[in-house]
Amino acid sequence: MSPTVEVVLTAEELRKMNAYWRACNYLAVGMIYLRENPLLREPLKPEHIKNRLLGHWGSDPGQSFTWIHLNRLIKKYDLNVIYVSGPGHGAPATLANSYLEGHYSEIYPDRSQDEAGMLRFFRQFSFPGGIGSHCTPETPGSIHEGGELGYSLSHAYGAAFDNPDLIVTCVVGDGEAETGPLATSWHSNKFLNPIRDGAVLPVLHLNGYKIANPTILARISRRELEGLFLGYGYTPYFVEGNDPDTMHQLMAATMEKCILEIRSIQEQARSTGKFERPLWPMIVLRSPKGWTGPKEVDGHKVEDFWRAHQVPVLDPVTNSKSLKIVEDWMRSYKPEELFDELGRFVPELQELAPEGSRRISANLHANGGLLRKPLNLPRFQDYAVEVKTPGQKYVSPTATAATFLADVMRQNMTSFRVFGPDETASNKLDGIYKASEKIWVAEYKPEDADGTEIAVDGRVMEMLSEHTLEGWYEGYVLTGRHGFFSTYESFVHVIDSMFNQHAKWLEKSKTELGWRAPISSINLLITSLVWRQDHNGFTHQDPGFLDVVTNKSPEVVRIYMPPDANCLLSVVDHCLRSEDYYNVIVSDKQPHLTFLDMDAAVKHCTKGIGIWDWASTDAGDDPDVVMASAGDVPTMESLAAVAILKEKFPDLKIRFVNVVDLFRLMPDIEHPHGLSDRDFDSLFTKDKPVIFNFHSYASLIHKLAYRRTNHANFHVRGYKEKGNINTPLELAIINQIDRFNLAIDVIDRVSHLQKTGAHVKDWLKEQIIEHLNYAYAEGIDKPEIRDWTWPIK
Repeated sequence: MSPTVEVVLTAEELRKMNAYWRACNYLAVGMIYLRENPLLREPLKPEHIKNRLLGHWGSDPGQSFTWIHLNRLIKKYDLNVIYVSGPGHGAPATLANSYLEGHYSEIYPDRSQDEAGMLRFFRQFSFPGGIGSHCTPETPGSIHEGGELGYSLSHAYGAAFDNPDLIVTCVVGDGEAETGPLATSWHSNKFLNPIRDGAVLPVLHLNGYKIANPTILARISRRELEGLFLGYGYTPYFVEGNDPDTMHQLMAATMEKCILEIRSIQEQARSTGKFERPLWPMIVLRSPKGWTGPKEVDGHKVEDFWRAHQVPVLDPVTNSKSLKIVEDWMRSYKPEELFDELGRFVPELQELAPEGSRRISANLHANGGLLRKPLNLPRFQDYAVEVKTPGQKYVSPTATAATFLADVMRQNMTSFRVFGPDETASNKLDGIYKASEKIWVAEYKPEDADGTEIAVDGRVMEMLSEHTLEGWYEGYVLTGRHGFFSTYESFVHVIDSMFNQHAKWLEKSKTELGWRAPISSINLLITSLVWRQDHNGFTHQDPGFLDVVTNKSPEVVRIYMPPDANCLLSVVDHCLRSEDYYNVIVSDKQPHLTFLDMDAAVKHCTKGIGIWDWASTDAGDDPDVVMASAGDVPTMESLAAVAILKEKFPDLKIRFVNVVDLFRLMPDIEHPHGLSDRDFDSLFTKDKPVIFNFHSYASLIHKLAYRRTNHANFHVRGYKEKGNINTPLELAIINQIDRFNLAIDVIDRVSHLQKTGAHVKDWLKEQIIEHLNYAYAEGIDKPEIRDWTWPIK
């Protein structure tokens, strides 16, 4: 050992920590390779090896190395720590530590801490009917799905918010560090308040390589790297080398220094109630890729090279030389010193792990539903817009919801946050600021006092990175809290893949893992919608996120399209109370007509779909046509078409159906919210034309309703990817969701109108021309369009 290295560990501590680390590495290799002979009690044979070798070895030794040093400090200082594994498929390290801590066997008793249990533990890994090679929901102690890179650090910060006693250690892979989401998430430290929040200790794991390339951060100078993280606002500490004894001493000293710095920052802030933005500590761990593995295979460098990333030795079943390499590798960890004759981890090493819920794998925050408490919610009915007659008053639905959300925040000031990418005010949710401003712990200027709405104790989370916001939010709910997220419709696609990963996490947790307690739902408000983009134009017109949502498991996704402000209040209250869902709410921020009083809105939203008698003329009889809508602007345009048809064809029997819960269109055998065929046919008939005006792409309605009896008569209008800097009516016309085109469609679909409606149809075409000409000439729609209300008899 170099004489310049500070000696923190005694010789006995060093011996035990090295042994514990050898046990972790042994288990990691066993998971990848073995299907028999788990303790190598006999010479390794080809039949002991799995036929298909899957898994990732490269980052596991460094991750286990970090975990073991956390264990030492948890015991020394009684710390409350969770661990987030960022390096993609590096689950063997987390799994090995969970197994050695005993928590894995507590959850999965058949994978017991003996030879038979170890064999089952090995066999399940990357094997049909088993578990994946990343930290899936089946992994105790994990809140982070490692299947997609880039979100580990944002998840870690989300877990730390409002968790003052929690330290979240996040190991960031150097390959992962090249992703856009990870790059922006370093800035999360500007939103961490040391008085009320916990801390994040990032560990950048520089092992040098991705799947087949060097990593960028491993190939720049230490000066550049240090400057990068100083610029991000951290104090970086470097632990570098490959000699285990030296590295253990370096890591022990460095990690303890970081923990004590964190405690000092928090104690100073909490004792004085004041702080300047601290430069939080972080660790740069530079260790060899595949550390302690084979140095060379078939003349090719493996350890400390990209070939160590996945399976270093690929053909031990068919190649005796390779089989010997694997056997020598596994025996180098001396399993006979680590496990007794029954295959149990030896007691002197078991003692290195913390106990009970202080074990990282058993920490309650990593199963956040166990800590979750329901929100204390005000009565949403108290925020209602008064409606005496349908369709007479314009209000902003989101501004109405903001008054409710402000009180939700006031009544839940340690467990509820609102997230949005610099758009809370733009989305007309600025009423929330009356309860709490935006969190900001970076520099302040005098002019910020004039309307910037920022404060060091704010609870509204704004940053121009949808990735970071979604990651914060997921980490926040996964550790037992609640939130609400709003974003522009056109750019919600930025988090498509994050939505996918969280939905998969929920589906697996909810349907297969009884030990994971339910967590709060993610509540995503999509606003600034396609039909009101007269100032932003074509780039801001994309309602296609709904298609992505409908691809996920019906057990965990919900889509709500409230047609007015009162319906939005009802939907938001419902979503805030729910568990284990990803709720998507589509509601525009601009003023819209309010159609239903609160009592009617609650009933309508509870049903999810229903007939609006006041807008219908079928009087309970068999209708000539069904006018259906989903979405605020399509609903108004459909109602305007009904008003025209009622005036021009007084005897036409129209049934008006509005959809709030989009999945009501699916059969009940395919989705829990789906309607039975009888109920669906009762609403939409078995043989009458249905003119369905839809907020998004028309194909989605056909996808949901394709099995229905009357599907052939569904004629869906939706966004057709046509637009520019248009007035609202002009945009509706060029996509044919407007009142005039809808009325024409009814004339074309109702047989007796095909004979008698020619004059009206011609007049409707003239209206289209007239209104388009007016928009081109004046830049706005006519007053009778801008101020349209439902006709009062």
